[in-house]
Amino acid sequence: MSERGQSHVVGIVLLLGITTIALGGLASVVGSVVDGQTAAADESRVANTLDSELRPLEATGPDELRVQFSEGRLATVDRELRILNASATVRTVDVGGLVYTSGTSRVGYVGGAVVRGPPGNAWLVRAPPVTVTRDNTTLVVGAVRLPASGQSVGGSGGVTARLRTNVSHRHDSLASDDYRIAIETATPEPVARALRDRGATTTVADIDGDGVDSVVADVTGQQELELVVHETNLEVGYG
Repeated sequence: MSERGQSHVVGIVLLLGITTIALGGLASVVGSVVDGQTAAADESRVANTLDSELRPLEATGPDELRVQFSEGRLATVDRELRILNASATVRTVDVGGLVYTSGTSRVGYVGGAVVRGPPGNAWLVRAPPVTVTRDNTTLVVGAVRLPASGQSVGGSGGVTARLRTNVSHRHDSLASDDYRIAIETATPEPVARALRDRGATTTVADIDGDGVDSVVADVTGQQELELVVHETNLEVGYG
């Protein structure tokens, strides 16, 4: 074979090698894009389901819903809501929480609020049920109470989590005082923004030293406080 012919063959081999490498890189990029789209779709689906279907403030008695995702984990976690005055903790409610995670994707449900996205890059889907009457005389606090940590479902290849609930309600009235509300959450900033939009000033602090911050909301002046605890006997399983 002539040198020209040998060069032609070598050129073809090099071209095939370069093409193979390029196709491999393209497949990797496409795979990453598809994985990212799947993760975003899962995060959106979980957030929308919890927002639209897990609503103990509006329900009483037994109910059941299903949460679907391609992969990840849905688990109950320890969370607390505290009512503080100028000198002490007046009331502590072990509200618990429900958190979906898959890589950097995250959806959190705590106290009735739904937050989508990881810490530092999260946004609110549903605000916490905390309001002040127009005349600033009454502070109304709703607290959805889920079980503490210990329940979880997860996997890959398609997961359906079944959430069974049985809801009851308890109402307590507290005399007028300078109250502050502290909501424990791993994504404090969107919760803080929502409370500031309702007229509160907020700070963030790890009140009990467990590594999870609380958003502390302070409404100027004294108010009577109406605390409504929505007991949600949640069972998490595969379904």
